[in-house]
Amino acid sequence: MIEARRAQRSFGDGFITAEIKDLQEPWMAHVDAMLADEAMVSAVHQALVQRHPQSRRRGRPGFPAEVVLRLLVLKHIRNWSYAVLEREVRPNLVYRDFTRVGAAKMPDAKTMGRWGVAMGPVVIHQIHDRIVQIARANDVVQGRRMRIDTTVVENNIHYPTDSSLLGDGVRVLTRTMRKITQLTGQVGAKLRDRSRGVGLRLLEIARAARGKAPPSQAKMKLAYGRLLNATGRVVGQAKRFSKEITTGVKHSMVPARQVVLEGHRQLLDEMLPRVQQVICQTKARIFHGDSRSEGKIVSLFEPSAEVIRKGKASKPTEFGKLLKLQEAENQIVVDYEVFAQRPSDMDLLIPAIDVHQAKLGRVPRLVAADAGFYSAKNEAAAKAKGVKRVCIPNRSSKSAARKREQKKRWFRDGQRWRTGCEGRISVSKRRHGLNRCRYRGDDGMQRWVGLGVIADNLINVGLAIGKQSAK
Repeated sequence: MIEARRAQRSFGDGFITAEIKDLQEPWMAHVDAMLADEAMVSAVHQALVQRHPQSRRRGRPGFPAEVVLRLLVLKHIRNWSYAVLEREVRPNLVYRDFTRVGAAKMPDAKTMGRWGVAMGPVVIHQIHDRIVQIARANDVVQGRRMRIDTTVVENNIHYPTDSSLLGDGVRVLTRTMRKITQLTGQVGAKLRDRSRGVGLRLLEIARAARGKAPPSQAKMKLAYGRLLNATGRVVGQAKRFSKEITTGVKHSMVPARQVVLEGHRQLLDEMLPRVQQVICQTKARIFHGDSRSEGKIVSLFEPSAEVIRKGKASKPTEFGKLLKLQEAENQIVVDYEVFAQRPSDMDLLIPAIDVHQAKLGRVPRLVAADAGFYSAKNEAAAKAKGVKRVCIPNRSSKSAARKREQKKRWFRDGQRWRTGCEGRISVSKRRHGLNRCRYRGDDGMQRWVGLGVIADNLINVGLAIGKQSAK
């Protein structure tokens, strides 16, 4: 049974609250009041009770929704793992009071991980929108200014090479077929383990790749040919295993084991098309010189990860998803979006102004962005919507009038304010982990980014309200 809030606090909870008041960080008291908002707690409660139909009325008492919300927020404020979150909150009275765990038993890391999965992207967006509404109600944001920028959130994958992807495919397929054999015995197709041979081919490719001379390249092509042949045989064997499970040749008389067997078959069916795609793109690059084959993937485990180049000297190529962040006053992120396919920055400006108007009730007086967002069409459309000053540089213009416009004080001041976007992105990556997503899948990326943005907003809103109350 899951409740929205704890019905009654214990004597120990009150004792903890009285003892730690002077130990809280400056933002904590105001964030504590914001997280008590009924709309946020209700959204989390609805997400938790949907996991099981009778969660509202039956079962042993679980942790209330307000505790779940606060623990997940604290995790991303500190950029901890679930295991570290459990270890840090358990002995710390300040964290126990902030998360409403109080004198109760601390939930374990696996339980909190299941809560995180239950909090889908829709719920995360609802919580973020509610925080923006609270910031607007407290006059932290007025909506007079807007700045926008994009960055890359990398997936948690290793650097992709054709050989390493083929090695991953062989490893996963062989491991799964080995587990199937342990469940069903020596029935039907027999497993031939080619892992050792594939490992030797990977070493040959690594050694040959060090040299750029024609003999080294010839050795590398020969090694790739052998690796592709071995991978193709493993793929054919995995197809036979999957077919035999479907037809009942490989089966278990124990129902529980049969369920596990079906799970292994689903994993094979999921991985086989990805490994075949890696085989196709490897053949295209190695033997035909085509590095842009259709449907190219850079990870078997995160197949939606994109290859993104944003011109960084330190990291010219990144593998992940493009993230848009748009801010208003006091560094509050009004909206964020993780894109399934990377769009052009120019296509994001006008929709961002519409979102700003919808959430804050007014068109911004100033819109600032970098040169990637500029186009004459965007500038005209923004002014038609009521934006007084469009502060986006046009680097390619040779017009003397345009150059004079971009040297005016308001334009230079707007661009100085725009650079705060770079700082916000840097802080979000360093403090809240938006440099690399630790959750799996597209939904995991949405949850990771959303919770990171929420954590950053809570700190900034809390500090801004604290400054207002101190005046």
